[in-house]
Amino acid sequence: QGAGASNVSERLQAPSWDHPFGTDSSGRDMLSRVIYGARIPLVIPAVVIVGVLLIGVPLGGIAGYFGGVVDETVMRITDVFLAFPALVMAMALVAFLGPSLRNVAIAMVITWWPWYTRLVRGMAASLRERPYVEAARTMGVGNLTIIRRHVLPSALGPVIVQMTLDIGTVILAAAGLSFIGLGAQPPNPEWGLMVAEGREYILREWWIGTFPGLAILLLVLAFNLVGDGLR
Repeated sequence: QGAGASNVSERLQAPSWDHPFGTDSSGRDMLSRVIYGARIPLVIPAVVIVGVLLIGVPLGGIAGYFGGVVDETVMRITDVFLAFPALVMAMALVAFLGPSLRNVAIAMVITWWPWYTRLVRGMAASLRERPYVEAARTMGVGNLTIIRRHVLPSALGPVIVQMTLDIGTVILAAAGLSFIGLGAQPPNPEWGLMVAEGREYILREWWIGTFPGLAILLLVLAFNLVGDGLR
């Protein structure tokens, strides 16, 4: 049975050989929906991480390398964003833009990039005085070329570790937004939405919300272990 196909005659069936994860209130196979829904918690973090890297890394490199007024301006802008809890700001942005997975990704990019800007800025500020950077500057290499060829590549190590650790956080945040109705909308098989749909059945048909919740747990744990290993 497909992830979106429903069969009312098989609704709310407990886990069995035919339906290992049971069926939901519309008779849809929960295993199929959990597997099909795995695309979303893999695509959303990829889109968010790419977005924050494209914004945060260049800004951090420029601020740390040039220092002075440029550094102060960029850092004060990041401070404004960091003054608000990231999830609360994301909720406000999605509520303003409208509930959808696309708007969830946009809101999370807007709220997440300052962390990477501050991280890269600290690395760039320490790298700009290194001998190989001074040598390139003395040879007349342009500042932007130095940032692109020498500063940013040297700062990528901590960024990759932070990126891997943040994937789990993004998965949880996206699932949380769907859980409260600001992310994926029915009948989309998104894990957070599926957990929300299982709330009213939790005392009897426990499997509706349990298996999507376990899927979130295992995926986030896997990415956190990878991040810890890289660190």
